[in-house]
Amino acid sequence: MKNILLGIISIAFLLSFISCADEADPKFRVMNERENKTNLQIQTSGGNTININDVVAGQPTAYQSAASGNITATAVIQNESVSPTITFYASKDTRYTIVVQISDPPKLRVDRD
Repeated sequence: MKNILLGIISIAFLLSFISCADEADPKFRVMNERENKTNLQIQTSGGNTININDVVAGQPTAYQSAASGNITATAVIQNESVSPTITFYASKDTRYTIVVQISDPPKLRVDRD
């Protein structure tokens, strides 16, 4: 009888623990493949803006979280007249790398990690 009661309590605890687990917001980082510094602005569908400034060539930034939904990323590249933009849907529990590509004109690419 004690084993049955212990089993029921264990299952109830496990189910309550699983039901409380939340999905994590999507995370973003920037990788600059160009020689010049880049500033990137990330706008979420909720109206929030994240600015990631002075991204040097070849070094990925740290991940930053944002709400899931439609994301618009715009890069302002030092000594460039073109500011490339990309729009994509960001899902929960997903990491993304926004890549500033070496191309003429400059382009952005989104890699799902």
